[in-house]
Amino acid sequence: MRFALAGLAALAVAMGIGRFAFTPILPMMQQDAGLSVAGGGWLASANYLGYFAGALWAGAVRVRGSLAIRAGLAAIALSTLAMAISMPALPPGAGFAAWAVLRFIAGVASAWVMVHTSAWCLERFAPLNRPILAGVLYAGVGVGVVIAGGLCVVLMAMRAASPVAWLVLGLASLAISGAVWPVFSSSRENLLAPGAPRRWNWAQARLVLAYGAYGFGYIIPATFLPVMAREVVSDPAVFGWAWPVFGAAALLSTLGVALLSGRTGKPGANRVAWIASHGVMALGVAAPVFWSGAGGIVLAALCVGGTFVVITMVGLQEARSVAGASAPRLMAAMTAAFAAGQIIGPLSVSLLLSAGGGFAAALLFACAVLVAGAALLLRR
Repeated sequence: MRFALAGLAALAVAMGIGRFAFTPILPMMQQDAGLSVAGGGWLASANYLGYFAGALWAGAVRVRGSLAIRAGLAAIALSTLAMAISMPALPPGAGFAAWAVLRFIAGVASAWVMVHTSAWCLERFAPLNRPILAGVLYAGVGVGVVIAGGLCVVLMAMRAASPVAWLVLGLASLAISGAVWPVFSSSRENLLAPGAPRRWNWAQARLVLAYGAYGFGYIIPATFLPVMAREVVSDPAVFGWAWPVFGAAALLSTLGVALLSGRTGKPGANRVAWIASHGVMALGVAAPVFWSGAGGIVLAALCVGGTFVVITMVGLQEARSVAGASAPRLMAAMTAAFAAGQIIGPLSVSLLLSAGGGFAAALLFACAVLVAGAALLLRR
């Protein structure tokens, strides 16, 4: 359980702050930095491009997992603090360029922490046959989202500026990383090698493609949910809760699926949970299109938030089942495909908005991609 809790904390920093802190802060940056939704899409894509590069890097180098985790956590904390410093210090044009670079660095570091923490922890969980440990590990994503979103709700209620939010989250990431730093010891640890070059088989390729479809499908609401909520409800005390609700759904669903898996113990349970999660997520992605107002936003937060970490958990465990000793390499490839989907998602929204369109077309296309991803998984 000690390793599971340390992994939870590492993923909370990597995903809740390094990856998704921008989501609840985007409405604040619109307010005090004049950032447009299209500009927000480009900054989000810079982070996702970094995540893509980091995933490819993680699968291509020999490195101790503990060293990679520590380096990633440090880079996330420093790049988040640098966002707070750069915002008031730089003129608008230079500031945007600096933000893009910092979000790229945070994305690279987040991918390293995700891939290496998953491999480091799951290797230690495997002999124990306790599915709840994986649930605790991946609940860290939801915990991080709740922490980041909750802090931003409080700061918006206090009418704090966005640099203050970046500063608070940067200090939080430093504190959390420092608390778990000793757990990720490099003693008696083998190098995580990418493995010799090998041909991909269709079973592995389907996992990569389905995981990429998941990345594209969820990222549009994951990036713009608070913005869509703000268009419906102007009070930050109300629309700001969209993101914490998203994180809470992720936290509870991850633990629930892990507990259910431990009780049933049926072969193929991870694959079934993955397919079902794609269906629920597709429903949530399309909800704001067909149900206008706050109801559609809440349903999207629950359906997407309640499945996106479940897919991460069962997907990476399925990689271990399919690839065996080559699982770290397959995990890195899946994470890279996931990141590629995320790069395309916000860019498609930015292009549609620049052309005078809205969110509806992008949401419906994302829904279709998720259904296609589920179809790839139907036969093991």
